Amino acid sequence: MKIAVLPGDGIGKEVVPVAYEVLKVAMPGAEFIQVDVGNERYVREGVAMSPHDLETIKACDCVLFGAITSPPGKPYRSIILTLRKELDLYANIRPFRSCAISPRKVDFTIYRENSEDLYMGIEEITKDEARSVRVITRKASERIARAACKKPGIGKLTIVHKANVLKADELFKDACSGVAGSMGVPYEDMLVDTAAYNLVRAPEKFDTIVTTNMFGDILSDEAAALIGSLGLSPSANVGDKYALFEPVHGSAPDIAGKGIANPFAAILSVRMLLDWAGKPEMARAVQSAVDRTIESGVLTPDLGGNYTTLQVQSAILKNLESLI
Repeated sequence: MKIAVLPGDGIGKEVVPVAYEVLKVAMPGAEFIQVDVGNERYVREGVAMSPHDLETIKACDCVLFGAITSPPGKPYRSIILTLRKELDLYANIRPFRSCAISPRKVDFTIYRENSEDLYMGIEEITKDEARSVRVITRKASERIARAACKKPGIGKLTIVHKANVLKADELFKDACSGVAGSMGVPYEDMLVDTAAYNLVRAPEKFDTIVTTNMFGDILSDEAAALIGSLGLSPSANVGDKYALFEPVHGSAPDIAGKGIANPFAAILSVRMLLDWAGKPEMARAVQSAVDRTIESGVLTPDLGGNYTTLQVQSAILKNLESLI
């Protein structure tokens, strides 16, 4: 398997190398291709990601991605949005599973439609008005619903929408309901306001959520608080041919270079990569190594500890090697 490694900017350059070391242990036969993309490269060279970079990435099977700094008014299209479009990564999968330091006990997954909605960049800007076009199609709605319904061990699908106000969401709700019904998956639908409320009040009621691009973006950040931190939140961007795995957090320029960045989300993204690559036993070993490290109190400052990124790396690798 050929894997493109894109650390990106800020703490991406600190947490992805940790995840890379874990991945080398878990997949010793894989080929790794390092690709430098991001705002830091743009500042140096005047290009954030070249056409050659994109072709290099497309020649790989999947991507391990870090974080990108997106300054206001940047003169280039978002790199992650470009990759999602070019690789047709239509399913953004974000699992939320409690660990030893989580404030709430939860275990659910958000499936976020990744290819359309307001993030398509269809906008008209004038001096006095800005218009952003929201696109929801039946095709995209049905394929994200199918992806969610195929989640291993799914118990119930919750379709999150705003169909009481938006006709586009009525289409999304109906498309997802049709897929769930045809696949024999129990389902309910829920207004996004109610879903946001219930994530705080009764998160244990959720098993699998499917929703539109923007709603999924917002709800998943809210859900990260339930497990304790964005720094514990991994994600997968999956299509029919390619997949990209990344921590949910950003580039955190305020702590970049200090050696205290939290690598757990990046490592858990490797766990998702291993599942996608058909290596479930190794994925479980990585999850167990993370759990043991957290339980032993080896935590970076954002999680209440005083360990460095490299000290967490050492603990993770030691625990992983004892499990395989």
